[in-house]
Amino acid sequence: MSHFKKRFNNDKNKEKDASAPEQDKPEEQSTEEKQETASEDLEVDFGDALKDAPEEPVKEAEDELSALKRELAEAKDKTLRTFAELENYRKRSARTLQDELKYANMSLIRDMLPVMDNLLRAIEAAQKQAESGELTEQGKALLDGVKMVVEQFNTVLGKHNCTPIEAVNQPFDPNFHQAITQMPSADVEPNTVLMETQKGYVLHDRVVRPSQVIVSCEAPKE
Repeated sequence: MSHFKKRFNNDKNKEKDASAPEQDKPEEQSTEEKQETASEDLEVDFGDALKDAPEEPVKEAEDELSALKRELAEAKDKTLRTFAELENYRKRSARTLQDELKYANMSLIRDMLPVMDNLLRAIEAAQKQAESGELTEQGKALLDGVKMVVEQFNTVLGKHNCTPIEAVNQPFDPNFHQAITQMPSADVEPNTVLMETQKGYVLHDRVVRPSQVIVSCEAPKE
């Protein structure tokens, strides 16, 4: 009996000895406390880091940005100028083409005018013969036919916007008249067209050829 009591007491003491270290053992940290501790260990003062950063790379970046902005502005200005020049070229080309079409018949009309001149000279000569009684009936019929041709000629020229220049009794205009001589006259003002020796024509607003005229000048005083 005493043997079993002694053994029970020994076992009980062992259990106390085993539980004693567990009571003296410090409590472990919780998960949140561990995370806070790790965060505190990893904290960095970025403000100090930026202050301590070198200024040269920042300045180089700013200079590069400014250069890029200048290049962009120059490219934009160059593009706008190119578009403006292209638009001006397009307008000039359109005007040139329009003028070429408008005055395309200039050379043809200029070459045909001497034919008109000869017809008018023939009419003038025939009329002088008719006034002197030398023109026959056949000649009169021919004269009428030539007059009809001249009228038809003028009609065709008018359809193509070619019209004769008014000259006789008009003030002399060097843009439309070519003076071949002057003649004193007391009946009209000086620099007035007295006579037309060759008829002039205009195509639209351009002179095909000027009228050859005789211009008045002041009559000598007696």
